[in-house]
Amino acid sequence: MANFLISTLLSHYPDPESLINNLCWPSSSRPEIEEIEALTVLIKQLSNKSQEERFICKVKSVIWDQCMPLLKMISSAEDGGKDLLSSVCGLFAVCVSTCQADDVPEQVSHGLLQVLMTRDDGNNETGRLDVDVAIEVTAVLLSSISYDGDIISRTLSCTLCCVKDLSDSIVSKIIVRIWFTILKSCHKEAESEVLHQIWEDLLSWHQMDRTESVSARVLLCLTALSDHLYSPETSQDRPDPRRSLRFFRAIQAGLTHKDSVTRKRALYLLTRCVALAEIKKEDVFTSVEPHTDEILFRWMPEQQQLLREFWEDFALVLETLEENQIHVIRPVLNRIDVLVETTATDIQGGLFSPSWLLCVYQRMFHSENKAVMKEGVNHLLELKALRRSAFALAFSQFVIGPLMDVLAESALYHRAPQQNIRDCPELGVKLQIFMVNFFSSLPEENRGSVLLQLIQRLGSRQWCAVPLLFLSQALSCLSPCPLLGSDGLHAFREVLRCTMITHQVLLRGASQCFLLHAALCLTDVSTVSLDEIFGFLAHFRADESLCRGTALWEELCNWLQTNEGRFLLTDGDLGSSELCTATSDCKGVSIFSYVHQRLKTFLAVPANSDQKGSLPDPAEAELLARAVLLTADLQKTRNEEPGLELLLQPLLDVLQRLSTNVYLVLHKTDKSLQLLLSLLRLHRRRSDTEQENEDVVAVALKTHMLSVGDSVQEFLLRRLSGELRELCDVERSELYLSVLRELVLTYSTVSWYGSNLQQNYIPKLTTHCLRILNEPSEQNPSVPGQVQRAVGMATLALLCDVADRGVLKSQSEAMRSLYSLTDYFYPSSSSSSQHLNQTLLKPTTATVSHPEDGLLLKDWGRIVAQFIGDQWTCLSFLQKSAGTVRAPEAPEVLRAAVDALALLPGHLVLPVLDFMASVLPQMVQCEESLCVEAVCASWKVVQALSTNPHDFWSTLQGFVRLAFDHGLLQLTEEQNPSITACIQQILSELMELAQVRSGVFNVLIQHCCETWLPAEGVQSDAVFSTALLHLNILTEACVYGPVFRRDQRLVQEVQSYVEQFGDTCAANTAVSSDNRDDQFPRVCALAFLCRLNPSNRLHQRLMEELVQRLLRKDAEISKSKVRYYSNSIQHRVKNRVWQTLLLLLHKLRLEFVSDCVLSHVCEAGFCSNQASVKYLIEWTLILILHLNPSRIQNLWNCFSLEHEKTRTSICTFFSVLVHLNVLFPKLQDKEVQWRRAVEVSLQWCFSHNFSVRLYALLALKRVWELEDARALEENLRGLTTVVQACLQQAEAMQNTGNAMKNWSRIQEHFFFSAFHPIRDYSIETIFQTFPSLSELSEDEWLPLWKFESFVVFPMCAALPLKNRVRDLCELQPGDWIQQDKGVLEQDERWAEVQKKITPWKLSVQEQEPELMAQQRAARLGKLTSNLLVVASLIDKPTNLGGLCRTCEIFGAKALVLDSLRHINDKQFQALSVSSELWLPMLEVKPAELSDYLQLKKREGYWVIGVEQTSNSQSLQDYTFPERSLLLLGNEREGIPANLLQLVDVCVEIPQNGVTRSLNVHVSAALLVWEYTRQHLGQNPAAPRC
Repeated sequence: MANFLISTLLSHYPDPESLINNLCWPSSSRPEIEEIEALTVLIKQLSNKSQEERFICKVKSVIWDQCMPLLKMISSAEDGGKDLLSSVCGLFAVCVSTCQADDVPEQVSHGLLQVLMTRDDGNNETGRLDVDVAIEVTAVLLSSISYDGDIISRTLSCTLCCVKDLSDSIVSKIIVRIWFTILKSCHKEAESEVLHQIWEDLLSWHQMDRTESVSARVLLCLTALSDHLYSPETSQDRPDPRRSLRFFRAIQAGLTHKDSVTRKRALYLLTRCVALAEIKKEDVFTSVEPHTDEILFRWMPEQQQLLREFWEDFALVLETLEENQIHVIRPVLNRIDVLVETTATDIQGGLFSPSWLLCVYQRMFHSENKAVMKEGVNHLLELKALRRSAFALAFSQFVIGPLMDVLAESALYHRAPQQNIRDCPELGVKLQIFMVNFFSSLPEENRGSVLLQLIQRLGSRQWCAVPLLFLSQALSCLSPCPLLGSDGLHAFREVLRCTMITHQVLLRGASQCFLLHAALCLTDVSTVSLDEIFGFLAHFRADESLCRGTALWEELCNWLQTNEGRFLLTDGDLGSSELCTATSDCKGVSIFSYVHQRLKTFLAVPANSDQKGSLPDPAEAELLARAVLLTADLQKTRNEEPGLELLLQPLLDVLQRLSTNVYLVLHKTDKSLQLLLSLLRLHRRRSDTEQENEDVVAVALKTHMLSVGDSVQEFLLRRLSGELRELCDVERSELYLSVLRELVLTYSTVSWYGSNLQQNYIPKLTTHCLRILNEPSEQNPSVPGQVQRAVGMATLALLCDVADRGVLKSQSEAMRSLYSLTDYFYPSSSSSSQHLNQTLLKPTTATVSHPEDGLLLKDWGRIVAQFIGDQWTCLSFLQKSAGTVRAPEAPEVLRAAVDALALLPGHLVLPVLDFMASVLPQMVQCEESLCVEAVCASWKVVQALSTNPHDFWSTLQGFVRLAFDHGLLQLTEEQNPSITACIQQILSELMELAQVRSGVFNVLIQHCCETWLPAEGVQSDAVFSTALLHLNILTEACVYGPVFRRDQRLVQEVQSYVEQFGDTCAANTAVSSDNRDDQFPRVCALAFLCRLNPSNRLHQRLMEELVQRLLRKDAEISKSKVRYYSNSIQHRVKNRVWQTLLLLLHKLRLEFVSDCVLSHVCEAGFCSNQASVKYLIEWTLILILHLNPSRIQNLWNCFSLEHEKTRTSICTFFSVLVHLNVLFPKLQDKEVQWRRAVEVSLQWCFSHNFSVRLYALLALKRVWELEDARALEENLRGLTTVVQACLQQAEAMQNTGNAMKNWSRIQEHFFFSAFHPIRDYSIETIFQTFPSLSELSEDEWLPLWKFESFVVFPMCAALPLKNRVRDLCELQPGDWIQQDKGVLEQDERWAEVQKKITPWKLSVQEQEPELMAQQRAARLGKLTSNLLVVASLIDKPTNLGGLCRTCEIFGAKALVLDSLRHINDKQFQALSVSSELWLPMLEVKPAELSDYLQLKKREGYWVIGVEQTSNSQSLQDYTFPERSLLLLGNEREGIPANLLQLVDVCVEIPQNGVTRSLNVHVSAALLVWEYTRQHLGQNPAAPRC
């Protein structure tokens, strides 16, 4: 038809050029599609008839004047102009094909490639092509011209560059439209060349840059080209993936990639490679590259069975790991064992590289599911194959790298369910065994290097406290072996640096202990010098690990003694004859001589050194002090007299001359004082709590230092009295004051020293300081003047602090001199507060004389803050010791204290809080508003420090002493409403903070309990009565429990694990306990309650009010939660309530129990309770009736009540009746009571509820078996026969299924067997045994060691701490739990493995969906039909998601939607379950449906409407054509009338119901299945569902 029309047109218009001109459009306008198509047809027909030059020129003009401007216009159009692009590309193809003899293709190609190479700068210029259009036009160009090698080569080079830079969507378009077009147009040889160029470029790129983004992009490209790469055709130039080492490295990078799609691509390429190798049956292996002999892939036809099974298992494991669910993954872990065994057996054969196994483990390590991650770690740690030398060596780098990385995850170290709190976590145990086995399996020549790399890896990252602890412990378990040199010590130093960032001090100290033990065991002493050893020891903190008197210190001394003389000699050692020992032919160094020489070198300061400037580094002095003490202890170990005097002689000489030689070099005095300070701080052993327990070394050291004490003090007096005048002297004064503090605290008990100190030295020093402070202020502040004032105030603060510790006698001259500070701070002049919050004026730069002072001036604010803080240290001492604030001055002073809180940094506010704590109780009655302001300001300071662990806890303690002082606690709401409301509000906020920070409530409850009733001493009733006003604090403590944050719980459990080591772990000795356990508040409150005296009226009142509060709390929970889950917060609180009631029961008055408690207990018994709460209620009721046998009627009344909703609750009271043997001896009218028990039990033996019958039968049996009741059976008359028949029937239950098992279990239950309510009444049973036997979470147990270590727990005969009889305690939780749960044998567990294969996503954007579907079908072996499903009229995501899943399962050709945005809808994805990834999806708007349907009809499709019409055909009678298009109507309106006209046939589904419509997804599913069923037989290879 087109030819005829063109011929006719040309017969009337013989000039083709004019005809073309007439059909062309202005370059600035946008033509209609019909105009473009008409011009296309005309040129195509003319090109077949005419090749004249004029015609060719005209066609070129169409390209440049019509096509290119229109393409640019399409690029800048907001709607994208996609409707025009296809027509323009058709015209462009015809024109280029006509002009390809000229250089037009070259010019066009050059312009298009420039567009691809130009990166978008965000300008969006209107006169240029965009990348999408350029890609499309390039594809059209390549398909329109004959093969041109130059154009293809340039295009490939350009697109390969684009692949590395552009986005995934554009890269996908380049692959589909350009690369596929090139490959399709090439002959065989050219195709091989193109593939080789792409192959080499991509793999070279990955080899140079192995980042995750590069791996993902390379695998995207290779997956798209997989059909060409895995072609069975062989060619020398064609890439062969099976032989490429670089290719398999890219595969391995993809298998461990974080992106799931990339992992699937990598596994797809690997499986295709294995399949190709199996088809070709060739002996192939990856080529060996320089510097490596690794073979990643090998195929041998004779080993085909073994190889195929290995790779099938490998693929299965990786596929299953994608599920990310532990119950799906665990069954395939035995396949990993098979892979490991196969690889380990063939480790020398080269068939299987261990690196493939590492991919599996690394995939598990990267799992989002922590359970999968932990399973992978445990599996690797238990690998027996790692005990083989070659296999361990092959895994060594993986252990150093990925395994160490995943072990940094703290969540892996939680206890296993069967472990106790103080046990080592399961992973910690396995890690220790693994380290020992792994390093013992390595070849000897590799152990040292691998160990060094592992330790260096530990030091290369920041670690949390828990992982580092267990890794350090695992290293400490290695057998002693000289593997490490100085590099190893340096690596250990880096690991120690990592420990310092953790906030958990105990865990930090324990890690240091393990690391030092490991270093001692693994260091080759012949390769390290003593300098390196002592330099290494300097990194261990004395207050956390390495202190005298600990097991670690003794181990270090023994190690030094064993290796003395074997250390490496340095150049300095060889040059000093003093250091050589008299033995061993001068081959070694004596540690004593080394330290002595080091000490002399340390103190040797040139006489011409700077007399000013900053202090020397104190680390060197501390290092040397530790070396001195180690040397002294080493001599003591040898039973030698400590040669301390000789060793310390250089230091003693310098110190002795301090007071007489004014020309001593300043740095020399600084160094000597630093060393003195370090010796005084480090010499004490932590185990020596009293002076008489001090060891020989400590006594000798103190004696020698005391000999120079006067000289040192005189020097300090002179320096502190006005000689310090430079800014750098502020830091020097801190050294002086620290030395003075240590001297006073160390020697104050020496009579002659203490007398001189208190009568002469301190008064003189105080006088000098006051003289400096009372000097008139300078008009122009100078550095000397301000520094002297700062030093003077710091000195007074030190003296006040020492006096506050009780070192000075109250009537001494020293105390009187300090009391004179009152006149300085509170002068009698009118301006009474002139010395409160006094600051230092900043000196001008003109007064700076030393260069360093200019830099220090920038830190002037810190000096001023310290100056103000020192003032409040003095004021706090004065107030606490002398109460110096007078009533008129008090408000102004308190106001100044509030101002100081705003001025001072967090670490300096504690003295202000202590001062306020002394003043507030005196002022609250007259200045309540100011007191409220002070308390609120203090609380804000505490809240601001909540993230600062260094200062938070001491500040919190100071605040608690302030806000909860007994003077404030005794205030009532009626008398002081503001302050009481303020305290209650703060208490509420403090409890909220306690939920976030473990240990906050501990501080409060410990303070309150010690205030109300001290553990030692007697408190007045007036103070104790304040507990009644704040009973809510005590109530909260009784029900307080673990914080539900797993990370905090983990830290606490690991701390408990470290604590159980006792003194064998030096950290337990060095680190003081902080009592931040979540259970400390309960233990503290329970200890407080146990100290109460029942004979004291106030104590009895407190207990009764507390019991009533607890019972109300229990009732509130029961009303708010009819049912609550096991171990929920409601369950835990109820359990704590009844535990506390049991503890108090023996102290309560009988009248109070009978009148107020008993009825509540009975009511609680009828509530729905968890097992642990139920047992406690029953026990409480038994004890109450035992103490009050006259109230037995209350028990019988419970059996008479009708509780419809909780009929099974009657079992609670039968449990009490089971223990009638405990109550029976104390009952009056035994016959009547016994008969009542029999009647009640017998009545309920016929209940419809099985559980009730079971409990009633057990009660009946126990009541019947009472020894004292045998004589009473005759009075029952006929009931005796009934009772005996019931009991005989119960014992004969073995023929009634599970009834016998239940009857046996209930009799063996601990509550009815081993438990005795009176004998087992103890703290241990209530808080540890019962919770453990009733399936309560272990973090709710209160073990005895917490009562013994947390508090001083009072001994009580009525309620002992431990159980007298151990029968109940020795029961295990599993003794009474159901035991008939099926346990699969190991082989059965692995018998059925779910192999859930997910198709591989190509993830190339579907630019031509039908083409892509065909490619996937060929790739995956998936068969697709010619069925198109059009759902553009459907708008509900749920229907579309279900429809997508149906179409994918039955192999539809494509699904058409109104918008592809539905794919990202969560409701759509919930029903599609990823099927949209494997099904071609098209977007056709409802307005475009008419054109789309006409297009498909022209392509031969039958349009089938799913609609009920007057002439529609029944589904069961209709035969679907192969090329069918299902048109689905809208959920409400069906198919519009304008579209019904285009439908070839309407099909309806036969129905028999009243409702005349099906859900659109269901209707479509029925038709899709019917189509599939009819055409299924045509394809015998189709899979069965």
